[in-house]
Amino acid sequence: MESPVRATCHCCGGPGAGPPRRGFLAKSLALVLGAAAFATPVVVGIVSFLNPLRQKGQAGELVRLASLEGLLEGGPPVKTPVIMDRVDAWNRFPKQPVGAVFLRRTAKDQVLALQVVCPHAGCFVDYDEANQRYVCPCHKATFDLDGKRLEERSESPRDLDELEVDVRGPEVWVKFERFQPGSTDKIPQV
Repeated sequence: MESPVRATCHCCGGPGAGPPRRGFLAKSLALVLGAAAFATPVVVGIVSFLNPLRQKGQAGELVRLASLEGLLEGGPPVKTPVIMDRVDAWNRFPKQPVGAVFLRRTAKDQVLALQVVCPHAGCFVDYDEANQRYVCPCHKATFDLDGKRLEERSESPRDLDELEVDVRGPEVWVKFERFQPGSTDKIPQV
């Protein structure tokens, strides 16, 4: 007569009826490694998608924009590009255009700097030399030479954003910042 087949333990070879432990550990490890392999490209994709949100210039720093002699006292505003190092989490891009500013010399050693971005929806404002005013091409709001709104019921929630200016001898330095559009308050963007 044949003897009945008995279950043996796979780890020690002794009698046992439970599932093999090594098989359970191997399956668990494979599951963890598979999840890690799946999660890695998903996380990298999300980070890559959100990367432009982290790109920024060094906003809030004083930047040399012009020489004082290059601005005519009482003359029209001069649209001046802002060139700064742009930095994101991985890269540094030296001397990149990050925006522009209107500069107007109001007195011997005084310069007014206005952000070229309209506070309404973020459009770039133009200077209308014939009428001596700034005009937003997106909604036709107008601003005087000091950046004040000319319409009583303007689409723009606030005047043009004035920037801090430091005249250092013959050089004009401006604290370049961007502000949130659509808000009545001048809130810096980060």
